[in-house]
Amino acid sequence: MSAAYATFDLAPAIRAGGVLADGGYQVHRDFVDFVVDGRPLLFRLSDLDAVSPLASDVPPAIFTAQVRALLLEAEPPLPDGRFVIYGCPECADLGCGAVTAVIERDGEDYIWRDFAWQTDEHADLQLNGYHGIGPFRFRGAEYRAALGALMERSAAPRRRVLLIGARVAVLAKLAAALRAIGIGADITQDARAVPAEELRGYGAVAFGRAVGEEERAAVVEALERAGVDIARVDGLAPIVPLLVAQIEQALDRSPLPQRRLVGLTAAGSSAAVEVTSACRVRITAYRLDRLHRTHTREVFDGVLEPGRHRVPLDPRAVKGEAYLVARTTGGVRAAPVTGGRRG
Repeated sequence: MSAAYATFDLAPAIRAGGVLADGGYQVHRDFVDFVVDGRPLLFRLSDLDAVSPLASDVPPAIFTAQVRALLLEAEPPLPDGRFVIYGCPECADLGCGAVTAVIERDGEDYIWRDFAWQTDEHADLQLNGYHGIGPFRFRGAEYRAALGALMERSAAPRRRVLLIGARVAVLAKLAAALRAIGIGADITQDARAVPAEELRGYGAVAFGRAVGEEERAAVVEALERAGVDIARVDGLAPIVPLLVAQIEQALDRSPLPQRRLVGLTAAGSSAAVEVTSACRVRITAYRLDRLHRTHTREVFDGVLEPGRHRVPLDPRAVKGEAYLVARTTGGVRAAPVTGGRRG
């Protein structure tokens, strides 16, 4: 089969979880994405909510088996030499739909071809084929090196968060929400009492806004003594979905050029959103009234093309102390609304 050579690489990626506006939960998934010619392959599939089989939360034996299958050292899981490239992030069941492709060898090269959306044992290329994607020809040495290095890595993403704050009830709700979407969370009032080896297991530390600078400095010092370099999250407000979004944003280790949602700011009655590929973006506004009650409103839900966009906001949704959370299939960002009308 003739096809121009494409480069093959791997990069960390996330499927953002979170507490949704309707009260439901979306599971957080860390996975390794396929990067073809410098661009995540998932970005070529419109707004698909899916993860690769190379997810960090699968058992090591299954993870290794998935890598070996991509190297064609194991039998394909589906008829006709087809492999799952992306599957359902919630259950990985083929019945929910998956992107599959034929993977084969041609001499030393590896070829991925005949991409399709598949919901049962056999793919219908005429009806559900991705006709504008592939075939891709990868040089064997580059392909094997990328996947081989993946099997040698022993360190999984650190998906635990240390929560520090004055409002115990908010911390307890936040920890429960994080655990519900697959992120471990522990609460402490004094990180100095936490053993260094335990501190090394955290990917982020989150401070409530009532935590003073002296307390924050003591935590940072304890982390430095333990040789830990983790993300720091300064909580914007005691609103659980907002704090979850901030923490997920901090835990995202994917390279910035390989993220879809890369910018969110808000001032007055408009927001500025920046995306790197066409995707559906949903923006939720969270507002605290004078009695510190939380009000939630969906303010935007639509597909944005690559670039920077101005999104008008309903002034009633961002009145007073307000914050925005923007979500797409590959990430989440949170930001305060500045310069809005108070009261």
